[in-house]
Amino acid sequence: MNKKLFNKNDLILIICLALVSAVILTGISLFSKKGAKAVVSVDGKELASFPLSEDNVYNISGYHGGENILEIKDGKAHLTDASCPDKLCVNMGYISKTGQSIICLPNKVVIEIKGNTEEKNNFDTISE
Repeated sequence: MNKKLFNKNDLILIICLALVSAVILTGISLFSKKGAKAVVSVDGKELASFPLSEDNVYNISGYHGGENILEIKDGKAHLTDASCPDKLCVNMGYISKTGQSIICLPNKVVIEIKGNTEEKNNFDTISE
């Protein structure tokens, strides 16, 4: 009973999928725009907006007394500490491109990177 784990067609499929994935990830990283500001929302309400061009540290009061510390450094935003038990938001790393976000579910805090102006081609409207 000498069975092979993969046959020739399986390997070709795996290689093709890996190449397609690499091309898609490269395209996303090349065409994503650099953000201009970090927008902070707590419980769905936008509270503040901080420019990514200025290095600073901000204390964010979350839902029911939760605390998050936002650090903006070298054009990137990062949560350095949080009062939530799992601290997944702290482990999300640095964000700097438009559309990226860091979310702290227990404290209901969302940090989203936005550009200077909103997109003018917004297709979420009703047309006749």
